[in-house]
Amino acid sequence: MLASLTNIFKISDLRRKILFTLMMLVVFRIGSFVPVPNVNVELLQENTNQLLGLLNTFSGGALHNFSVFAMSIYPYITASIIMQLMSMDVVPKLTQWSREGEVGRRKIATVTRYATIILGLIQSVGMTIGFNNMAPGLLKDTSIGSYALIALTLTAGTAFLMWMGEQITEKGIGNGISILIVSGIVANIPQGITTIYTTQFADPSQNVFFSIVKVLIILLVILAIIVGVIFMQQGIRKIPVQYAKRVVGRKMYGGQSTHIPLKINSAGVIPVIFAVSLVMFPSTIAQFWVDASGQGFANWIYHNFQVSQPLGMSLYAVLILGFTYFYTFVQINPVQMAENMRKNGGYIPGIRPGKNTEVFITRTLNRLTLAGALFLMAIAILPFFFSSIANLPQSIFIGGTSLLIVIGVCLDTMKQIESQMIKRHYQGFIK
Repeated sequence: MLASLTNIFKISDLRRKILFTLMMLVVFRIGSFVPVPNVNVELLQENTNQLLGLLNTFSGGALHNFSVFAMSIYPYITASIIMQLMSMDVVPKLTQWSREGEVGRRKIATVTRYATIILGLIQSVGMTIGFNNMAPGLLKDTSIGSYALIALTLTAGTAFLMWMGEQITEKGIGNGISILIVSGIVANIPQGITTIYTTQFADPSQNVFFSIVKVLIILLVILAIIVGVIFMQQGIRKIPVQYAKRVVGRKMYGGQSTHIPLKINSAGVIPVIFAVSLVMFPSTIAQFWVDASGQGFANWIYHNFQVSQPLGMSLYAVLILGFTYFYTFVQINPVQMAENMRKNGGYIPGIRPGKNTEVFITRTLNRLTLAGALFLMAIAILPFFFSSIANLPQSIFIGGTSLLIVIGVCLDTMKQIESQMIKRHYQGFIK
C-alpha cells in the first residue's frame, strides 16, 4: 500500500490532478467560514435545530456559519434530477439531446447550469426569509436591498461550487460534485466524535463500562457497514459472450470469448444523494412556518417528513429504490447493448441474438438492481434504528447515508487513480 501511494506521486500528471483537487477542497473549506453580509451568525448558531444540523453536515458546516456556501451544491443536484427526469420522453428536445452523445450532454449541462441559478435564487430568498423568521434579529438590515444582497451572495456561492465541481471532474480526480459532498461529510467527523464522547462519557451518572461497550458496538456496526458497502459496490455478474469467427480478406477476426460485467449496484451512491435531497425538501420548506404551539400543517410536515420519522423514512426508501432503477437504466441500455452485440457477431451462449438477448439482459439487470437497491435501503435506514436503540442523537456522522456516500465516492476515485497507474505500468491498490 505504501509503495502504491509512493507511485502515485511519481506520475507528474496524476500528481498534478491530486494537488489540484486538494487545492479546490481547501478553497471550499475556507469559503465555509466566510459569512454573508448583514447576518448575526451567533444568533443562528444558537437556534440550530436537528434538521439544520442534518443539512449543515452535508454543507461541511457552511450552513451553521451562514457562509457564502450555505446552500452547498443542492440546487445543482435538484436541477440535475429535474433535467434527467425531463429527458425521459417528457420534453422532446431534451430527449433528443440525451441521444446525441457528448454534444447532447453538453447542451443538457448548459441548461442544468441555468436551472441551478434560478433554483438557487429562489432557495436563497426563501432561506433568508425563513431563517430571519425562525431567529428574529438574524438580519442586521431587513431592507429589500439587504435581502437581495444576501440572496445574490448565496446564489453566487452555489454557482462557484458548481464551477469548482466541474473543474475537479475535468482537471482533478473523481466526480467533482461528489467530492465536494464527501469533503463536507468528512469535515464533520470531529464534531461527531465529540458528540459521542459528550453523550457517553461526560455525564458522571452514566456507567463507564456500558458506555465503552456501547462505543465498541458502534465501531463494529460502522465497520460492518463499510465492509458490506465495499462488497456490494465491487460485486459483479459476468454474462458470457461469444463472438463468431469472420474472414475479412486474408485475415480471420472474432472467435474469442469475453463477458459483460454487470455490477450489483450500477448506480453507485447517486440514488442516495438524490433521495436524501428530495426527502429533506418538504421539511426544509416547512420549518420556516413552524410555530411553538406544535399545531398546523407546517408543523405536521416538518415533524413527519424527516428521515428519522416513519413517513419520511418510508419515502426515503421508496426514492432510493426508484432512483436506483432509474439511474441504472440511464447508464445501461439493454436495447443498445443487444444491438451492438448483434452487429459485431456476438451472442450469449444459449440466447438468440436480437430481442431475446435484450430480454435476457433486462431481466438479469432487473434482478441485480433489486438486490442493490434493497441493500442501499437497508444501509441507509438501519442506522436510524440503531441510534434509537443505543439512545444516541440522530447524528448524520454515524448514519448509513454518510457512510454510503463516502465509501462509494472513495471507491470510484480509487478506481480512477488505479486506471491512471495501470496505464503507466505501476502496481495499483487492487490485487
